[in-house]
Amino acid sequence: MAAKVVTITSGKGGVGKTTTTANLAVALAASGDKVVCIDGDIGLRNLDVILGLENRIVYDLVDVVEGRCRLRQAMIRDKRLPELYLIPAAQTRDKTAVSPSDMVRLCDELRNECDFILIDSPAGIERGFRNAVAPADVVVVVTNPEVSAVRDADRIIGLVEAEEKGPARLIINRLKPDMVKRGDMLSVEDVLDLLAIDLIGIVPEDENVLMGGNRGAPVAFDGKGNAGQAFRNIARRLKGEQVPFLDVSAQNGILNRIGRFFRSGGG
Repeated sequence: MAAKVVTITSGKGGVGKTTTTANLAVALAASGDKVVCIDGDIGLRNLDVILGLENRIVYDLVDVVEGRCRLRQAMIRDKRLPELYLIPAAQTRDKTAVSPSDMVRLCDELRNECDFILIDSPAGIERGFRNAVAPADVVVVVTNPEVSAVRDADRIIGLVEAEEKGPARLIINRLKPDMVKRGDMLSVEDVLDLLAIDLIGIVPEDENVLMGGNRGAPVAFDGKGNAGQAFRNIARRLKGEQVPFLDVSAQNGILNRIGRFFRSGGG
């Protein structure tokens, strides 16, 4: 069966999109799926660092597109998970070096060789976003439960639908139940009411996510802690399994205080 292409995107930086991509890749590969990650953030690559593969880069995505190497030569195999591969982004070029048709062609070449292709989209809505969503079968939008991040996500969802790649699916990242209880953070229900797309995962705030990314060992490697388990659950949902969501007991959000943000250009 041909691989499923999943593009992970977000609004502006700071929501943990690339960390999410890395953890989903690890979770899928750990369950036996062959996974190829493509870092679409040309000029600002970070996925290689979070996966702990930065010292093994020889060729990158632009090298493949411009014919300086074969696709196989640019694929870095993770020694810990033999079914996990990375095609890194170029650091010395910009996003115009790759076109949407280039990404479609590259993914078509990979589809019969793996189970999942995960594309880490650049944050925002410029050329890199269009490149990343062009070959997508599924687009996953990552947001923090914060007003500005959710408004960005609302804009991204509209663009995904305009590209006829919807409906997008949603991951709510870095949820802090104590803040929700105090009314200082949006609840899951608030975010879903505002964005009106299907939820595929809730990842609680967990310092191990940051530490794992800094060490090049994403928390999904061992699945310990709530965040590691959350990423593994999301990976299972991407495969079509029915998996209960983590228990998030805090229900009291601040929805009634944020309507003006969406009326003033939320997309």
